[in-house]
Amino acid sequence: MNSLITVVVVGLLAGWLAGKIQKGRGFGIAGNLVIGILGSVFGSWLFGQLGLAAYGFAGNLVVAVVGALVILFLLGAVAKR
Repeated sequence: MNSLITVVVVGLLAGWLAGKIQKGRGFGIAGNLVIGILGSVFGSWLFGQLGLAAYGFAGNLVVAVVGALVILFLLGAVAKR
């Protein structure tokens, strides 16, 4: 249960931070949570492919934010077409 709460908190923070970094890309609380959690999964995969690892809450947050930023960038690129 504790890890589920951590995933939700990291997802919310990552989605919110990614929305603030890429202005105009906020999707509301529910959307930010989904983007943050998907960003966490994608960021973990991406960091693993690069041979990088992150530890602790701050490391997980950085990985999730990077993943969320990539997802928001890709969504923005698709939406412009």
